[in-house]
Amino acid sequence: MTIGILTEKPSASRNFAAALGGMTGTFNGEPYVIAAARGHLYEFADPSAMVAPALAAQYKSWELEHLPWSPADFTWKRVMKEGAQATVMAIKTALSKCDEIVIATDLDPSGEGDLIFWAIIDELKLHGKKFSRMEFTDEAAPSLQKAFTARRAVKSMQSEGAFLMADFRTKFDLLSMQWTRIATKSAGQRAVLRQGRLKSAMLKLVGDQLKAHNDYKKIPFYENRFRDENGVLYSSAEEPSFKDKDDVPNKYTTSPVVLDSRTNKRTAPPKLLDLAGLSGLLSSKGVKAAMVLSIVQKLYDDQYLSYPRTEDRTVTTAQFNDLLPLVDKIAAVVGVDTGLLTQRTPRKTHVKDTGAHGANRPGLKVPESLDWLKAKYGPIAPMIYQTLAKNYLAMLAEDYLYERQEGHLEKYPEFKGASNVPKSLGFKAVFDADASDDKDEDESTAGLGTSADPFIHEGFPKRPEHPSMKWLMKQLEKRDVGTGATRTSTYAEVTNEKAKFPLLADTRGKITMAESGEMGYLLLPGTHIGDLGVTEFVQGEMKAVAAGAKTADQALSVVAGWIAEDIKVMQDNAVSMKKALGVTDVVVRERYTGFWRPTGEEVSFNRLWGTNTHWAGHRFSDAECEQLLDGKAVSFDAVSKMKKPYTAVGTLEAGVYNDKPYHAFKPDFGKADPSASPVPKVLCGYTFSDDERKRLEAGEKVFIDGLKSSKGKLFASTLYVGTKQGEKRKSVIFDFGKK
Repeated sequence: MTIGILTEKPSASRNFAAALGGMTGTFNGEPYVIAAARGHLYEFADPSAMVAPALAAQYKSWELEHLPWSPADFTWKRVMKEGAQATVMAIKTALSKCDEIVIATDLDPSGEGDLIFWAIIDELKLHGKKFSRMEFTDEAAPSLQKAFTARRAVKSMQSEGAFLMADFRTKFDLLSMQWTRIATKSAGQRAVLRQGRLKSAMLKLVGDQLKAHNDYKKIPFYENRFRDENGVLYSSAEEPSFKDKDDVPNKYTTSPVVLDSRTNKRTAPPKLLDLAGLSGLLSSKGVKAAMVLSIVQKLYDDQYLSYPRTEDRTVTTAQFNDLLPLVDKIAAVVGVDTGLLTQRTPRKTHVKDTGAHGANRPGLKVPESLDWLKAKYGPIAPMIYQTLAKNYLAMLAEDYLYERQEGHLEKYPEFKGASNVPKSLGFKAVFDADASDDKDEDESTAGLGTSADPFIHEGFPKRPEHPSMKWLMKQLEKRDVGTGATRTSTYAEVTNEKAKFPLLADTRGKITMAESGEMGYLLLPGTHIGDLGVTEFVQGEMKAVAAGAKTADQALSVVAGWIAEDIKVMQDNAVSMKKALGVTDVVVRERYTGFWRPTGEEVSFNRLWGTNTHWAGHRFSDAECEQLLDGKAVSFDAVSKMKKPYTAVGTLEAGVYNDKPYHAFKPDFGKADPSASPVPKVLCGYTFSDDERKRLEAGEKVFIDGLKSSKGKLFASTLYVGTKQGEKRKSVIFDFGKK
């Protein structure tokens, strides 16, 4: 009996092969074969392709009258992703003859690994097999060997809670496409406003924070305080504040300081970074999220970094031990004093035998130097490696130690002060992610003094900070919206300067709204999709579906009601949005969508072609659109920008503009339409009669008086149809010598 092991990606399959003895073989007396996916190989088809043919036009339409959708209409059919065919065929070949198939994808809290597995099994129709699950905390050889021998029997796809909750989430996210259509139509189709769950959360958080930051009023207040010779401030919660400095009573004198307590305190090293945390730190240095994603992938592929899209924030004991012999070498590369790395046993806060890939960290290959990384991968690579390496090495350093001193004033006991006095920097000498953050300018680390003098303190309410990528990633993490990798990739998408409708703009990590983002933000108030609690709802429903307390259909039933309510709210918001931004509705070009026979892919193209100041353009009929999709040429009468009539002949072609693919009608000016007449309807300002055209087409010579030159002068000529020298196509020829 052969066991087929399906891993999530090729790198995982290599680790399994190393642990079990090869891509095929026998382990623990059981023959096996290993196959690898490449993440998600299948995705849901377009909504219009998942409903009955009679409903396809309705689900393809962006008109609001066709919303909300009914989940019951969907077949939830998945289609293979572009470029996945070779991988799918390799998996099918490997698993088809196996008696048992093992789920060896990642153990994600979101169930993503199980969804990857079961989508493949479902589409390849392999449900008749025996199934089991390998459950492992990391991909170290002992862990994988143990997981192989202790496989958990699996009854079916529908019995696996991890799959059910991931399946529900992806269905919810597909239904959320409706909000994009509502927002786009409500905004007058000025831009495609993508209002998904994560993007709407980003807009809501950034928009609210920008408003709070911009609306801030720097209004001073004045009150009595004390300051000692070490700069420590003493204040009283009972002391009144005044709007005018002159109103503050002068009633205090210098007072001795009484030390109340000294307490030794410690702070452990920070958590290991996820991809969002890494991007947030580097954004202030001008590094774009998209570039971080690109470079970390290259460093991972070459084994200089661990798997970057992990959700883990800790490492396992095995992962810790694997990296421990390389610590000194890594420290030398990033300029860390190895004498600081004295904590070389696992910290309980950072090393836990849970998860799969482990947190982001250096890989088992150590680069020669930061300069070597820069030369091979570009200037951002050493920044990424140094940040992740120092973050990891920090947990091998001692805790940050400080003494907390608290005291009061002898004459005025209600005035209290405190100071944190550093004793040992510990990990902060290796990595201090908050070192660049704004510190309280009144904070003293010298300890309490002996005497404090009164003064009139001028204070201001703290201004809400300007939103930054680092700030946004922390807000999303706090609300459990998306994974670190998803937050980063989505942020890269919404801040992409080359995108047609970016939502946000990023300048060295500082975030502002793009026009489309401003429009989207002003549509959100009062909507369900604009409520940050929707993510909490989805998380709760995922757990309920996983536990069998609800079916996905039951959990999705609420969406239709939300859509119906949000249509009205967004339309009302659109009125004030357009007024506030001074935007007007725009006419969006009519498009035709269908499957292009030459490639089999679904494409969309403009139905109107050739519009200029002298011609309204040609609108392709349904028959012509289908002819273009069949890869055939179409022809029609047209007028050039120079007012010259001609017959346009062309086909549907693919192209790329600003790095984005498109499909459009492309005329071939050197190609004649076999069915087109060589005699135009109008020539040199003269309109042929039907009889004159027929005679010319039949090969007769016809004398025409009333032709007009380019300078407006009338002239006459004998015309006939022939082939000019050097040309292949027939056309009308002038013969001025004969009548």
